[in-house]
Amino acid sequence: MQRHKSAALPLALLYATLIGYASLFPFTGWRDQGIAPWAYLSAPLPQYWTRFDLVANLVGYAPLGFLLALALMRMRRGWPAVTLASLAAALLSFTLEGLQSYLPLRVASNLDLALNAAGGALGALAAFVLERLGAIDRWRRLRARWFVRDSRGALVLLALWPLGLLFPAPVAFGLGQVFERAEEGLATLLQDTPFLEWLPVREIELQPLLPGVETACVALGALVPCLLGYTVIQHRGRRALFALLALAAGVAASALSAALTYGPLYAWAWISEPVRLGLPAAALAAILLLPLPARVCVVLLMAVLMGQLALLNAAPQSAYFASTLQSWEQGRFIHFHGLAQWVGWLWPYVAFVYLIVRLARRGEGAAPRIDA
Repeated sequence: MQRHKSAALPLALLYATLIGYASLFPFTGWRDQGIAPWAYLSAPLPQYWTRFDLVANLVGYAPLGFLLALALMRMRRGWPAVTLASLAAALLSFTLEGLQSYLPLRVASNLDLALNAAGGALGALAAFVLERLGAIDRWRRLRARWFVRDSRGALVLLALWPLGLLFPAPVAFGLGQVFERAEEGLATLLQDTPFLEWLPVREIELQPLLPGVETACVALGALVPCLLGYTVIQHRGRRALFALLALAAGVAASALSAALTYGPLYAWAWISEPVRLGLPAAALAAILLLPLPARVCVVLLMAVLMGQLALLNAAPQSAYFASTLQSWEQGRFIHFHGLAQWVGWLWPYVAFVYLIVRLARRGEGAAPRIDA
């Protein structure tokens, strides 16, 4: 039997890209200070630092080392994989810290490099320990039982979905609301050019979502990961358990986002009347859709994504939501600004492309049997 393709390598590459974005944000004001980009290595240790910065730099690279080690262990087991993964994480941090010396809003730091390298090494070591204990092999056997062989793309998307929810959304589970921001960004980009006149002008301003429409958006958004899981899970019982776990992960990520934005006391402030109605509706729909074949779930998921995106992008972002973004963009989360924001914006569209590719592949004409 052919082995399942590992999701560790694509996740590691995506995570490295997100680290690069967060490390170089906001990408403006590049200048040459006349010093070598590696001069920070011999500089004195930073005088000003916070516990949050120390923990973030250490923990932030641990998943990268872990994922790289998992990917390398499929080719060579043991310490070589740990060593290569640790060196790769340290090299990435060394490169990004050097590039920060060209940005006025960022400060290259040898302490950050040391913490990043240590975090990557700890993550790689954790993968090695789990492999020695047999946990990695057990996970592979569990994955073989739960998911179809070609499930890597869906698993990567499912792993990224909670990350997209960490960035505050105007509607709970409402990923992909980009029309208004894209329109404003394009107008700014084309300002003082003749191409500005080419932009279509809306005759009617975007209208806020009605409570019923917002409830539908919540229900559709919460149903999306359930249906995505159904496309790679055949057993009905496992589908039901997965749907429960997916909804719980969405609720936990949304609560964490609110807690990080407003404080722990407001972790559940996002649960409005549309959320209280939309979540049970999504759970009921997930139960009713358990028997559907995987190929039908693919088509249905595409329809759900299109419906939710059409509803969300027909509405403006509220002023209250704009003030919420300021606490992320101007507060302590500026370093993580791009980590969740871009995932939240692009996730539905990438998922839609993935589903189109799934339908276009040969050999999926016959839907797999759903076991009771």
